[in-house]
Amino acid sequence: MTDVASGLVLILVLGVSAQWLAWRMQLPSILLLFAFGVLAGPVTGFVEPDVLFGRLLFPVVSLGVAVILFEGGLSLRISDLRRDGAAVWRLVTIAAAVTWVLASATAYYVAGFGKELSILIGAILIVTGPTVIVPLLRQLRLKRSVASVLKWEGMLNDPLGAVLAVLVFEGILAGTLEEATSITLIGLGRSFVVGSFVGVTVAAVLAFLIARYYVPDFLQNPVTLAAVGTAYVTAHHLQHESGLLAVTLMGLVLSAQRWVPVRAILQFKENLRTLLISSLFVVLAARLEFSTIVTVAKPGLIFLAALVLVVRPVSVLVATVGSKLTWPERVMLMCMAPRGIVAAAVASVFALRLRAEGYEQAHLLVPTMFLVIAGTIVVYALPAPWIARKLGVAASSPQGVLFLGAAPWVRAIAKVLQKEGIRVQLVDDNFFNVRAARMDNLPARYGNVVSERLIDEIDLDGIGYVIAMTPNEEANSLATLHFADMFERSALFQLAGDEEIDASRAVPRHLRGRLVFAKPMTYRALSERFSAGATVKRTPLTEEFGFDKYREMYGESATPLFLLGENGRLQVIATDASPAPKPGHVLVSLLDPEREKQEGPA
Repeated sequence: MTDVASGLVLILVLGVSAQWLAWRMQLPSILLLFAFGVLAGPVTGFVEPDVLFGRLLFPVVSLGVAVILFEGGLSLRISDLRRDGAAVWRLVTIAAAVTWVLASATAYYVAGFGKELSILIGAILIVTGPTVIVPLLRQLRLKRSVASVLKWEGMLNDPLGAVLAVLVFEGILAGTLEEATSITLIGLGRSFVVGSFVGVTVAAVLAFLIARYYVPDFLQNPVTLAAVGTAYVTAHHLQHESGLLAVTLMGLVLSAQRWVPVRAILQFKENLRTLLISSLFVVLAARLEFSTIVTVAKPGLIFLAALVLVVRPVSVLVATVGSKLTWPERVMLMCMAPRGIVAAAVASVFALRLRAEGYEQAHLLVPTMFLVIAGTIVVYALPAPWIARKLGVAASSPQGVLFLGAAPWVRAIAKVLQKEGIRVQLVDDNFFNVRAARMDNLPARYGNVVSERLIDEIDLDGIGYVIAMTPNEEANSLATLHFADMFERSALFQLAGDEEIDASRAVPRHLRGRLVFAKPMTYRALSERFSAGATVKRTPLTEEFGFDKYREMYGESATPLFLLGENGRLQVIATDASPAPKPGHVLVSLLDPEREKQEGPA
């Protein structure tokens, strides 16, 4: 294996290992990626990106960032923007402008940078980094309103901040203030026009080709990736750095249209995004030098403190004056502005060119930016869960159950869970079932379980499990696949179909959810048992009345459905996961009438 191959494999292994450790330790992945990159680069010297990639380094980084932003745009929901659009617009305009001014002033007066570099640093720091925001939001589980505003801000600020930084950079090289201002204003307008035109055009062409079946299924992902590269390069050549804006808008357009499905493309891009973020951050962190890190440490930490304690709070406060956001929501926005890979990539590119132009402080730009990136990740990520809980903007623990189907026996199960404090939500396309559920004080929505609109409209706050319980076996399987991009597959369940009882006819595992309940239960079997008088009962387990006593009293016909732990944690019992009931747990089970009549524990 060649040295180049060894280096590439090492970068990939370090990136994936950092992601896995972050998942296991419940830490922000970017923080570990940064640490692994420093260990691989300046500490051990195992990875030397400039030697490994040569002149291809920054083109590769730029294309990687383009794919990341495209995936981010593809994952955004226009419905969220309709609801939170005013707040998002204020943050990407007013807050961005205030951040630019205050960050530039802080870089000049606190960090000691020259005027030109201070203005450039302020422009770079407009970005809030979706590569960091998205993993943090997944960890924090904020309420949907706050989470959507933060995600939209990060996705829109990244390309706009990058474009502004490039224009400011070109203005600096122009020399005079008048020329710099003219270049920036004209360039912003051209970038918006070029980026919008290219992004929308490429998205429309791609959607047309897929809708007309000119692109076979097995080529959709490669063609999409090629289209992203084409959009980026075309826009970049027409107007410098407008490519990032083009690919972001391309993703937004594809996400908003309803002519062709984009789920397969989104899943592919999510996997690719993880690999790109992992690799790119390790590469950029590995380029740091210890000597410059030591040089910027003291002023950099003061600069970081000013950004966190002054710049972000003031910018959000000014931008949200008169908005519909509540004070807790506004405070949460003040406490969340981590920087990510776009800031690192842009700063790294500028540093090389500025050093060539003779700017003495150019070598301090990259370590300062990485200090800000690492610092904002630590400062915002570690206390954020506590802050969110204190402010009341954290989503409730996702122990709730979304029932797809609202038949009478489904309502009986949901009522027992609701009495135990578990949030339930029912969806059915039978109006009479929905009306009966609402009369039982159960939250129910009328709609098709596989409708795209349903996911946009339904409130999933606190929902941790999906159980498809409709009489249509195919609809149940489709529904679990439909929610696969919003829930872990371990949280998607469905009733067994008649063919599931016969192993030789069973549907492949990847085409359905987990089979719910301890015994394979079909819709027909459950309906017959309830028609015969079966009931759903909660059974508290104690030291005196444990699971063995439960089995002795109720027999093998009793079907465990759910297990509630002492801390209220819900476990959906499935055929592939045997329950482990302990004293202090509450067992929710289905009992036949002759067994239920027997006297059991209260």
